[in-house]
Amino acid sequence: MTVDYAKVGLKVGLEVHQQLNTATKLFCRCKPELSKKEAEITFTRRLRPTQSELGQIDPAAYFEFQKGVKILYEADRETSCLVEMDEEPPHSLSMEAVEIALTAALMMNATPVDEIHVMRKTVIDGSNTTGFQRTCVIALNGFIKVGEKIIPIQHVSLEEDAARKTGQSGSIIHYRIDRLGIPLLEVATAPVISTPEEAGQVALAIGKILRATGRVKRGIGTIRQDLNISIDGGALVEIKGVQELELIPTVIEYEVQRQLNLIKISEELRNRGIREGEIKEEFIDVTDIFNQTSCKVIRKALEGGMRVFAVKLPRFAGLLKWELMPGTRLGTEMADRAKFWGRVGGIFHTDEMPAYGITLEEIETLRKRVRAGEMDAVVFIADKPENAVDALRAVIERAKEAIKGVPEETRVAKPDGTTSYMRPRPGAARMYPETDIPPIRLPEEYINQLKANLPEMPEEKLKRFISEHHLNEKLAKQLLDSEYSGIFESIIKETKVSSTFVAAFLTETMKSLKREGIPVEKIADDQLLELFRLVDKGEVAKEALPEIVTWLAKNEGKNVYEALGSLGLRMLSREEVEKVIEDIIIKNRKVIDEGKDKAFGFLMGVIMKELRGKADAKLVSNILKSKLNLK
Repeated sequence: MTVDYAKVGLKVGLEVHQQLNTATKLFCRCKPELSKKEAEITFTRRLRPTQSELGQIDPAAYFEFQKGVKILYEADRETSCLVEMDEEPPHSLSMEAVEIALTAALMMNATPVDEIHVMRKTVIDGSNTTGFQRTCVIALNGFIKVGEKIIPIQHVSLEEDAARKTGQSGSIIHYRIDRLGIPLLEVATAPVISTPEEAGQVALAIGKILRATGRVKRGIGTIRQDLNISIDGGALVEIKGVQELELIPTVIEYEVQRQLNLIKISEELRNRGIREGEIKEEFIDVTDIFNQTSCKVIRKALEGGMRVFAVKLPRFAGLLKWELMPGTRLGTEMADRAKFWGRVGGIFHTDEMPAYGITLEEIETLRKRVRAGEMDAVVFIADKPENAVDALRAVIERAKEAIKGVPEETRVAKPDGTTSYMRPRPGAARMYPETDIPPIRLPEEYINQLKANLPEMPEEKLKRFISEHHLNEKLAKQLLDSEYSGIFESIIKETKVSSTFVAAFLTETMKSLKREGIPVEKIADDQLLELFRLVDKGEVAKEALPEIVTWLAKNEGKNVYEALGSLGLRMLSREEVEKVIEDIIIKNRKVIDEGKDKAFGFLMGVIMKELRGKADAKLVSNILKSKLNLK
C-alpha cells in the first residue's frame, strides 16, 4: 500500500526509554540487574484503581482492574528489597541517575528544571507493586538536529522501570520484581516527525546521544520506543514497546494503513445509513442452536456448562473481514476487546462462516433467531454467561467506534510490526505528587560544571574513529550506529588486535549472527573484552569468534573458558600444527606432484577445515609454504 504521508497528515512523536547503567536502583540501593536465581520470596496482590485528588478514576487503570486478575510477585534478596515490595518508603533519589539524565539532557540542548519533583503515575497492570510508577521531569525544551531538520525535545525525564512479566496461569499473572526500580531515562520528542523513515532516523540519533554518555545499559530490553501516531481524520494512537530500532518505520506504516482502512469502513457505514443508536445491547442466548454442533470449541464450552450468546450488528455484513493491516481485520479488533473486557478466548462472527465446524444451516438458524438481515453481521461467543455478555458489550462498543472512525487507544507492538489493542488511552487523572520524596534543588554551579564536562558528541566521535583508529567512513558509521562503540574502545585500548577487524566483527559479524537467529544481545561487554584479550595472546583464533559467540549466546551465564572447553577450541602449539600439516601433505602427495602452486590452495582448504578455531590462518599458511618450498 503506497501512501503519501504528507497528504494524509502523518504526525509522529517518539518516547525513547533507556535503562541507565548505575550502581544502584533509583529509589533503593539494590543491584540494578536481572536475577538468574530462583525466587526466594513470593507474595500475591490484587490492585484496585483509586480516585485522584479531583475525584476522577483513570480509564486505563479502571480497564486493568476490570480484568479481575491477581498478581504473584517473585523476588530474591540480591536484586530486590522492601522498597520494591512496597513494604518500606522509597529511599532518596539516586543522584548518579540524576547526573546521567542531566548529562543526556544537556547534550540535547534541554534546560534543566530548577527543582526535581517526583510524581506518581497510576499503573495497575501489575507491573508495579504500588499501583503507580515514580517519575520526575529532569529538563525541558531541548532539540536535536537530524539531517537538516530540528526535532524539538519536549522533556527528558527519569523514572523507575517496571517489573518483568514471567508468565500467567489462569487469572494469576507472575511478575519478577528484579527489574522494578532500575533507572529509566525517557526522552520525548514533539510530534513533528512526518515519515516512517524519519522516525527511525530520530530514534537512532537519540540512541547515539544516550550511548555517547557511556553510562547506559546495552542489550535486549534495555531500550524501547513508544510511538504517538496520528493522521488527518484519524486519531492519536499510542503504540508501546517497540524493541527493535529497525521496526519503527514498519510499525508506523502499518498503523497508518490501519487508520486509513478504519476511515474507509466508517465512510462505508455512513453510506449504509447506520447510526450508533441502532446498535443495541440485545444479547440473545442461542445455546440450543449449537447443541449438536461439530465445532470443537463450542462443543467443549457446552460440555463445561457454558452458554452461547449472540448479538446483531446492523448493516455490518462484510466489514468484519475487512483487512486493516496484515493479519488484522475489524473482527480481530473486536475479538481483542472481547478478550480483555469479557475474559473470553475469542469470538465467532458470520463474516467468516461457515467454518470451524459450524455449518451453514446453524448460521441460517442463528440469523433468524437474532432477526439479522442480509446486510447484518452476527457476533457470537461461547463462555460463561457473565463473560459472554461483557465480551459482547465490548464488541458493541467497538462497533459504535467503527461508525465514528478511529478510536483513541493504546496498542502494543508485535515482533512483525503489527499491533494489538492494549488498553484505553490514559486520562489526566493518572498523575499526582509523590509525598514520600522531597524536591531536589539543582544548583546553577552544578549544572555549569556538567556543561563544561559533557561527553564527546556522536559526530565528533565519528571523526575520531576515522582519524585515530583508521576506520573507513562506512565502518565508523556502522560502529557508531551500533550498541558496541563503547566496548570497541575498551578492546582497542587493552589489546593490539586490528581496529578494523574489531569494528567489523562488532558490527557486520554480530549483525549476521543476529539475522541467523543467534541472540547476540545476551553477550556481555566483559565477555567480548575477554575474547579479544585471548585473540591478542594468540590463545583464540579470530576465525573461531563467531562459533564462540554463538555458544555463549545460547548458554547464558557461562564464561569464555567454558565455551572454549565445550567447543574444543584450544589453540594448538606450533609443533602440533606442523604435525597436522605434515600428515595432510603425506595423504595428498599426488596432488602436490601435479603442481605445488595449485596444491597450495587445495591444501589450505583441507588444513583449515581441520584446524579452524585451533590455529591462526597466517601461521598455517607460513608453515605450509615452508613445507612446500614456496616463497
